[in-house]
Amino acid sequence: MSQTLLIEIFTEELPPKALEKLGNAFANGIFNGLKARDFLAHDSVVTTYATPRRLAVSVSKVRDISLDKTMREKVLPISVALDKDGQPTAPLIKKLAALAAQTGVTVITPDQLERGADGKNESYFYNYTAKGATLQSGLQIVLEESVAKLPIPKQMSYQCQHGSNAGETVKFVRPAHRLVALHGDDVVPLTLLGLAADRITGGHRFLSHGAITIADADSYAETLASQGKVIASFTQRKEQIRNALLHTADDDKVLMPESLLDEVTALVEWPVVYACHFEDEFLSVPQECLILTMQTNQKYFALTDAAGKLRSRFLIVSNLATDTPRHIIEGNERVVRPRLADAKFFFEQDQKKTLESRIPLLANVVYHNKLGSQLERTQRVKNLATAIADLLKCDAKLAARGAELAKADLLTDMVGEFPELQGIMGTYYARHDGEDNEVALAISEHYQPRFAGDALPTTNTGTAVALADKLETLIGIWGIGLQPTGDKDPFALRRHALGVLRMLLEKRLPVSLTQLLEAAVQQFTGNPHFKDPSADVLTFIYDRLRGVLKERGYTPNEIEAVVAQQPDTLNNIIERLDAVQAFAALPEAEALAAANKRITNILKKNDVVEIGTVQKDLLQDDAEINLYAAMTTIKPQVDAAFAQGDFASALKSLAQLRSQVDAFFNDVMVMAEDEKLRNNRLALLSNLHVMLNQVADISKLAA
Repeated sequence: MSQTLLIEIFTEELPPKALEKLGNAFANGIFNGLKARDFLAHDSVVTTYATPRRLAVSVSKVRDISLDKTMREKVLPISVALDKDGQPTAPLIKKLAALAAQTGVTVITPDQLERGADGKNESYFYNYTAKGATLQSGLQIVLEESVAKLPIPKQMSYQCQHGSNAGETVKFVRPAHRLVALHGDDVVPLTLLGLAADRITGGHRFLSHGAITIADADSYAETLASQGKVIASFTQRKEQIRNALLHTADDDKVLMPESLLDEVTALVEWPVVYACHFEDEFLSVPQECLILTMQTNQKYFALTDAAGKLRSRFLIVSNLATDTPRHIIEGNERVVRPRLADAKFFFEQDQKKTLESRIPLLANVVYHNKLGSQLERTQRVKNLATAIADLLKCDAKLAARGAELAKADLLTDMVGEFPELQGIMGTYYARHDGEDNEVALAISEHYQPRFAGDALPTTNTGTAVALADKLETLIGIWGIGLQPTGDKDPFALRRHALGVLRMLLEKRLPVSLTQLLEAAVQQFTGNPHFKDPSADVLTFIYDRLRGVLKERGYTPNEIEAVVAQQPDTLNNIIERLDAVQAFAALPEAEALAAANKRITNILKKNDVVEIGTVQKDLLQDDAEINLYAAMTTIKPQVDAAFAQGDFASALKSLAQLRSQVDAFFNDVMVMAEDEKLRNNRLALLSNLHVMLNQVADISKLAA
C-alpha cells in the first residue's frame, strides 16, 4: 500500500543561518534513502519543511513494503568450489550454508547454482529473489543515516528527558523533544535521539496552546497552520515575508538582501510585518552605516525613496500577530535608537581626525609577517599605482594620493565596528577632509570589483589604485609561497586575478600585462622572503582568462586560438575572438587551420624560429610560385586591416590563400635534398605562418 510519509523532529530553536541547509539535507536524505531501497514510486514527490523549531519532510506514494529484488550473487570460482573429481569442496558447502541463512531458505544445493563467466575464469552464481523490507525496518536505517549526515555547525550534548530513555546523553544540533512518523494515518514505530515516534507535535511558542495531533501525513501543513499558527514550509514563509514587506513599503523601495530574508525566515514561524520609525536627525549619518547596523544587528529592513535615499521608516518581521502592535513597534524603535546613536557618534568622532593623520598608525597593523605592516604595503601600492597611472596616461599624483589614503579608514571607529564599510567610509571622510573627488572615490573604488558582477571603478584614479592593490596582493602573496592550491585560496588570489582581468578587458586598457607584473615585482626588491613569481602568475592569469571568455560564450578552440599566443595586452582580445569566430564559419577555415597546424609542426621539427627571407629565384614549382605571388598580393591587405584593428577583414583576406596552400602541400616537397631549396621553402612557410597567426593561432581551430 502506497501512502504519504511524514517525518518531523521537533526541537528547541535551531541556528537560523543553518536552518534552510539543514531542512534541505534532512528531506533529501530521507527521500534518497527511501528511493535507494525501492520504497518510492517513480513519481513520488518530496516536500521540505523547516521552521525555527522543527525539521520535517513528507514524501508521497511511499510503499509499506519495498519491492522484491532479483539478486545474482557470486558464490565461488569453479576452481575453488569443486575438487578434481568434480565434487563440492568444503568451502562451497560452507558458503552455501551461509547463503541459505542469509536468504532465509532451508538449504541451497550445488545444482541450484549457475555457472558463468567471471572475467577470464568461471564461477558459480546464485540467483534468488530478495523479499521486500517493511517500511519500519527500512525507514529506521534511513532516518538514522540522514540525521548522521546533517551539516550540523556544532552539535550539542544533552540529557534526554522523555520516556524510558530519560537521562540518556544524546547529541544533536539542538535538544529534540518529539518525533513524528506517520505513513498515511498510521504511526510508524521509529526511535531517534531517545524519542519514540507518535503523532503529537508542538505549534507556535506563543500563539498556539498545548500539543497538536496530526491526524495523517497529508494534513500536516494545514494542521500546523490552522491549529499551531506555524507556516511549516521555509519557501512559503519566505515568500510571504517578501510580499508583506513589499506591501507595507508602499511606494518606498525595500532593501532586502536574500541572506537577510533567509535569516529572518529562519527566526519566525508566523511572520507579520510592522512599520517603525527613527528620528530624522540620524539621516545626517552616511546611509550605508545606518542600513548596515539595522540589517546586521537588528535584522530590520531599511527603506529608501525612488532615488535611493534612506527613509527614517523601516520594517520589522515579527513572530507575533496582533491587532494592537503598538508595544512591538515601540519596543523595536527603542532598541534601534542606541544602535543608530552609536553610528552617529562614531561618524562624528572619526571626522575629528583627518585620514592623512591616521596613515602613520598603519605601521602598527600587521599585513603579513613576511610582507610587513599595512604602512609598508600602502607604500608599495602607492608606488605601483603611480607607475600604472603613467602607463594609463592619467594623473599619477591623484593615483598616488588615492593609494596613500586607501587603507587609512581601517583605523576609524566606524570601520572598526563595521568592517564591511571599509573604503565606503574612507570616501566620506576624504571628502570631509577636502581631498580631490577622484582621490575620495578611489578609496572605495580600489576594492572593486569585489565579487562576480560587481561594478568596476568609474574613474582613472580608482582604476589605477584598484589594479595596484590587486596586483600587489597577487604578486606579494604568491611571492612568499602562498599561491592557491586545489580549492584552497585563503587570500582570494583568484578573485584578485579576475578583478584585474575584468578591468583590462571591459575598460579596454592598452597596458602590458608583463609591464604590470614587472612593476609589481619591483615593489618587493630587498625582501628576503620574496621570490619573483611573475611567470607563474602570468600563467595563472591566462588560465583565469580562459574561464572568463568561456563564460562569454566562446568555444574552447576559439579561446585557445587567441590565448595560446599569450597576448600581452587584452584591450582588443574580444575583437580578435569575434574575428576568429567569424573566420571559423568560413568554408576555407578548416583546411587553412589544418594547414597551419601542419606548418607549425614542420617549422618546429626543423627548429625554424626566425622568419626567413624568401629568394624568389629559388622558387621552382608552379605551386610554390603561385603561393608566394598570392601571399605577396594579400599581405598588404592583411597588414592594413590588422593595423586598423579590423581583425575580421584580416582573417577573411587570408581565406583567399586556401587553394594555393592546398596546391603547395599537394605538389611541393618541402624537405628537398637541395639545402638551399629546402631552406627557401621553409622560409616561405615561416612567412606564411606569421601571416596566418597575426590575429590568432588558427591552427587551434583544427579538430
